[in-house]
This record gives sequence, structure tokens and C-alpha cells, in this order.
Amino acid sequence: MNDISKNRLGLPNLGLGVGLRSQHYSYLLKNDPVVDWFEIISENYLDNWGYARHILEHIAALRPIVMHGVSMSIGSTDPLNLAYLAQLKELAELVNPVWISDHLCWTGVASINTHDLLPLPLTLESLKHVVARVNQVQDILKRPLVLENPSTYLEFEHSTLHEWEFLSELATQTGCGLLLDVNNVFVSATNHNFDPEFYIRNIPHNHVVQIHVAGPTDCGQILIDTHDQPVPTRVWQLYRLAQELTGGVSTLLEWDANIPEYPELVAEVLKAREVMKGYIPDVPVYQSQQAEVVSNPVDHQMKVTYE
Repeated sequence: MNDISKNRLGLPNLGLGVGLRSQHYSYLLKNDPVVDWFEIISENYLDNWGYARHILEHIAALRPIVMHGVSMSIGSTDPLNLAYLAQLKELAELVNPVWISDHLCWTGVASINTHDLLPLPLTLESLKHVVARVNQVQDILKRPLVLENPSTYLEFEHSTLHEWEFLSELATQTGCGLLLDVNNVFVSATNHNFDPEFYIRNIPHNHVVQIHVAGPTDCGQILIDTHDQPVPTRVWQLYRLAQELTGGVSTLLEWDANIPEYPELVAEVLKAREVMKGYIPDVPVYQSQQAEVVSNPVDHQMKVTYE
């Protein structure tokens, strides 16, 4: 299943992977993982020397690991959390991840962590600020940082750049990698009325090292990135486009709520093989049964569960 080809950052195509979740620990101790690699939520394993760390070490001995964080707050005006970065580096020394990723966002201010992936004002001033912080993080971690486009539910009126322009400049100026979440592109494009294919065609494909797919929820007036449903047809279509443009990069299925049994999870990510052959699953976007949409929708991937 693995494709050992590399992008221009020199990072390999790991194949098809899933997130390591506590619901599957027992199964994974007794059964072959089947998938090519795993992505972990970094924060769940920092200073954790219990059962979760034992499972992580077991999996790391079997498959490549990628560390995916939700607390770096690369866009915040607070100083970088050096203690947090030191913990990341320590965990990386243990599991030897192929790369470390986080999100283009800020998660709080005045040392308060909201556990939300909050959108940035996309301006040249903001870009300069984030460039400096990415360079600092890469110097500390001694490896390229990979940043993901978040799903968003609002935009700043004074933004002067599109998100794909911001990410392109950021990657070019820092050499960082990009984690292209095609589900997030679909969610944001629907919420903000832009063309998701144009977005995907206009990022630097040689910087993309990973793709996320997931299932969102249609709440009537807005799409929410819930990560709790099968991947819909439109996301698979965008996935195929992204893989064609990048030449093939690592694929990760995100499923963080209403998590199915492990074999079902694997079956979902294996659909990517058929998609690349031209067989797109006919799956509608899940529609919420609730009549009203909450006033402050939250991206479920922002929630950190310490295990």
C-alpha cells in the first residue's frame, strides 16, 4: 500500500492512515493495524506515562507516527510557549515522528487556551508575524513544521489576502510543509462562498506533505467540521484533485466523535484507493436533525481529550 515517493520537502508518502484513538487501544494490542501509519494528537501524550503511552510505544514499533498538535497557537500575539515546545520535542525523541504538524490559527490570548482553532486576520502584517514564529518553532524543533488549513465559520473584514495566498506565502518564506485538509477547504468554501477547487489549485503543491479527509455536518445555514460521519462525495472529489496535483501524499482519515469500530474505520480510509481509480462513493453530507444552529459553532478537532 505504501508509496515511498517524496515531495520536494523530502518527506515520504506514508500511504493511508488513521488517528490513534483510545477507543481502539484494546483492539490494536491484539490485532494487526492494517493501515500504513498513525497520526496522534500530540497533547494526549505529553507527560503521559500511563496506559496511553504504553499503547503509543507499541504502535510506534509497528508503524510510522505523525504528531498532530492543537495547542501551538502559531498565530497568537502571546509569546510562543517554550515549555510546550520542549514537551513536543521530548515526545518526538521518543516516537521519532515523520513530521510534526499543527494548525494555522490562534487558540487564545493572555495565556488562556480556549481549545478552539480560531481564524487569523489574513493580512501582510499577520503574515510577517506568523513567518517569524514558524521560523522560531522550526529552529527549536530542528525539523520542518507542517501547518494545516483550519475550517472557519467567520472572516475578518480587513483581511487583504485569501487563505490560499496566505498559506502559499507562508510556505515559500519559511519552507514549512502544508497539511491540506480537503474537508476543511470544503467546509470553509461552503461557509464563505468560494470555489474549493480554485483553493486547491492555487497552493504550492510541492509543500503539501499530507491530506486530511473527514465527514462534516450540514446544519442548514452552515457546515460544521464535526469529524463524526463518513466522508461525503464532494470531499472525495476534492481529495482526488489534490492527490493528482501533488503527485501523491500521505492520507489521513479523521474521525473524532461517534467513532466506529476499528475495522469500519479502516474500511472508510481504504475507500481512498478506489477514489484514485475513479470510483467516487455516493455519500451525501450528513444533515443535522436539530432545527437551530448554535451561535458559536466549534470545530471538533479543536477539542483536546487527555487520556
